Amino acid sequence: MKPYIISTDCMADLPADFIKEHNISLHPLYYVMGDVTYNALDGALPEPEFYNRMRNGEMPTTMASNPEFIEQSFTKNIEDGYDIFHISFSSGLSSSYNNTAVTAKEMLEKYPDSKIIVIDSLCASLGQGLLVYYACKKKEEGATIDELAEYITDLIPHICHQFTVDDLFHLHRGGRVSKATAILGTIANIKPVLHVDNEGKLINISKIRGRKRSLTALVDNMEKTMGDYKNPIVFISHGDCIEDAEFVKNLVEERFGIHDFIINYVGSTIGAHSGPGTVALFYLGETR
Repeated sequence: MKPYIISTDCMADLPADFIKEHNISLHPLYYVMGDVTYNALDGALPEPEFYNRMRNGEMPTTMASNPEFIEQSFTKNIEDGYDIFHISFSSGLSSSYNNTAVTAKEMLEKYPDSKIIVIDSLCASLGQGLLVYYACKKKEEGATIDELAEYITDLIPHICHQFTVDDLFHLHRGGRVSKATAILGTIANIKPVLHVDNEGKLINISKIRGRKRSLTALVDNMEKTMGDYKNPIVFISHGDCIEDAEFVKNLVEERFGIHDFIINYVGSTIGAHSGPGTVALFYLGETR
């Protein structure tokens, strides 16, 4: 049986040292800001600069995954002697999964003795990253590629996403709220709380008045949905607002006694739609 490599795309928002430590093959996506196209993997703007430019009115646009790069990446992995286990960004939010799955099918026609498994994570940001984290742990425990596929497929409905944004107008740009809702909500200091549902789509679940209350609501929702699941680690991502991410971390630590966290930026591809001030909480739960 051939060894296999875990791959994913940059929307998993995992820290670079984690990617390196676990030898993860990473696929880039691209965005345009100020008439310049950036590779979100190599050569992207530093996150503080990216979000400051958004605060100053520049609105980036994003692109789906590049089939040519996917083919190059898969070819290199196969020719290096690996089968491939790829965890993709949610099909409910992007065409990246379909692009990757189609490319994998074409690759298998060229390399019939290889195995490429493409998983639709139905996750976003560090929710996808959390799924990759558990995949790496299972692989390190000795799971075969087929055992890993079964394990990860069963785990997906239990990767919970809770997040809030600070600026409703970024949700309006993405078609999530109307312009009237964005205007009235901003005047009333309303902060939406959203999650990613079982179809991998972004759903607004409540409206909270005030920033601190919306951040606390993330942890309240964790308490409601976690059930009997144990969380040895919790992931938090943020749109250039580390103090708010630390506030959520401290609440989780105090309420649940969890002490292991990965905190990282919401990457540029997702941040282009959620905006500065986004805070997201990811954990295992009974239900999303």
